[in-house]
Amino acid sequence: MKKVLILGSTGSIGVNALNVIRKFPDRFSVAGLTANSNISVLSEQIKEFKPQFVVIKDKSKAKELSEIVNQNVEIISSENALVEAAQKYDYDILIGAIVGFAGLTPTIEAIKRGKRIALANKETLVVAGEIVTRLVAENGAEIIPVDSEHSAIYQCLVGENLNEVEKLILTASGGPFLNKEKSFFDNATVNEALNHPNWKMGSKITIDSATMMNKGLEVIEAHWLFGLPVEKIDVVIHPQSIIHSMVQFVDGSIKAQLGIPDMKLPIQYALTFPERLSNNFERTNLPLINNLTFFEPDFDKFECLKLAYLALQTGGTAPCILNAANEIAVDKFLKGFIRFSEIPKLINKALDKIENHSNPDIETIIECDKLTREFINNLN
Repeated sequence: MKKVLILGSTGSIGVNALNVIRKFPDRFSVAGLTANSNISVLSEQIKEFKPQFVVIKDKSKAKELSEIVNQNVEIISSENALVEAAQKYDYDILIGAIVGFAGLTPTIEAIKRGKRIALANKETLVVAGEIVTRLVAENGAEIIPVDSEHSAIYQCLVGENLNEVEKLILTASGGPFLNKEKSFFDNATVNEALNHPNWKMGSKITIDSATMMNKGLEVIEAHWLFGLPVEKIDVVIHPQSIIHSMVQFVDGSIKAQLGIPDMKLPIQYALTFPERLSNNFERTNLPLINNLTFFEPDFDKFECLKLAYLALQTGGTAPCILNAANEIAVDKFLKGFIRFSEIPKLINKALDKIENHSNPDIETIIECDKLTREFINNLN
């Protein structure tokens, strides 16, 4: 029986993780759950899964939650509650499902304790990849990716020699604007950008898919997960989202991992690896799908993807600047303060303005993140 701590249990990844855990009550129990402010969903999760503790970020909601939940569960709400949960409580696996920079420090604490990290939070490796990978090696921790693309690569590499990998091929759906002209971006609405053709995800990651920043962040993440240089990481547009990613080897052969767009599959793999447990999830029906297509990405149209490659090549705190600027720019777009086409422009301004630091420590990364957010927030 493995005890699981879920950071971000009320989001799409967290909910899917609990859907998986529900299927295997003899294998997994829930040690802890964390949420931002959604106490209606969190209270139902508490009643069903009976965690030892929960973290609610919104302090005003903590008292309300304690009145709703009528059972023995510790409710924590403080500035450092996520870090404390990762540091102090008893669990075997941490599922990092929080969106954004907030997932970094609690994940690091879990790594220091030598835990298995089922990682869905891209930003952990994007902003602090060098530090995180070093800590994993030093503490005997384990990172198994939950992103469908990185899970696919992870599965393709089982039993393979990294020295025989020619390149990684990350697939991208192209998002809702794949077939739109770049001129369309000036007037694209929030609802249009949130209308992803294949995946049901949170607002931030869905906008990232529309700009293809999501794929750019995955390129940076793949670099740190698999230790390959940027020159060996390609992106290909695959609108059907059936092939989740591929690995090409030095002999020219390609291995691919296929499946329907369903996050329960990579979540289960991260929880049960190296085992594969039987489930009743929907199966991939290739004759029904009938057609798989592939295209080169348009780096001029999807500027965010180009900026992500540039940040990885630059190194230092450039990926941190990229990520922080993107988070604030996306938030501004969702709130109607900027146009969709302005997202890459704001990110580019931050990369030009904020000082890049080579070989940063965690304090430098946190300060860089703060400065970048302030810079973008202050732009009109």
